[in-house]
Formats: sequence, C-alpha cells, structure tokens
Amino acid sequence: MPTNDSDLQIQARRILDAIAFIPFEQYQPLTSRFENIPARPGIYAIRHRTDGLLYIGKTKSLRGRFSGGHKAFLWAWLDKYSDENIRIAVQTISHWEKPALLLELEAMILRATEPPYNVQIPTEM
Repeated sequence: MPTNDSDLQIQARRILDAIAFIPFEQYQPLTSRFENIPARPGIYAIRHRTDGLLYIGKTKSLRGRFSGGHKAFLWAWLDKYSDENIRIAVQTISHWEKPALLLELEAMILRATEPPYNVQIPTEM
C-alpha cells in the first residue's frame, strides 16, 4: 500500500503502464459474461482499437461493475463502436480500505490520460 505521494505516483504509473500501453489484443474482449474479471477492487479502462482509452474508472468489485452493466458500454454503443473494437483492461488494487488513496490514484491516472468519456477529471487533490 502506498505510504506517501511518491509511492502513490509509482503505483499510479505502474497501473497506467499496465492499462494504457499494453497491445489492444491483450485487453479482454466485450462479452455478456465477465467470469475472467476478478471480483476485487481495482482500476479499469475501456479502450477502442484505434481511438485509444475511452474511459477509466475505479470500483470495489471489478466483476460486479461490469456484470451489472456500465455506462461506458452504453456510451460506446451509442457512439456506434462495434464490439470487436472495444475491450476492457483491469488492474486489481489492494487498498480499497483507504478510499482517499484510491480516489487520488484514479485522479493521477485520469490527469495523465484524459479519456474522452470521463466527464470530470480532477485537476488537483
């Protein structure tokens, strides 16, 4: 668990590298079943094959977030993205018991990536 700003920045960079810079083919394809997504806290990214990162979020349960439906999917379909061009990347995290740290971690990643479907990106914490 991060203990200071430097540790948090290192973890944010690690998560960002894992979700933003892996090849599209290594993301999980969209399906109506999400058994491959862990039921753990984490950061997730919705990515388009050519348009890049569309949305980044955090949740207490990654599987629960997707199996219960998610607004980013609706937005992607409304924008007429085809299912084969949209994929999911997830990174589990271990410090959900510290919501402020998770919020700050997400904010760092959002500021670095500025995904178009994140309505409000925090500018400072």
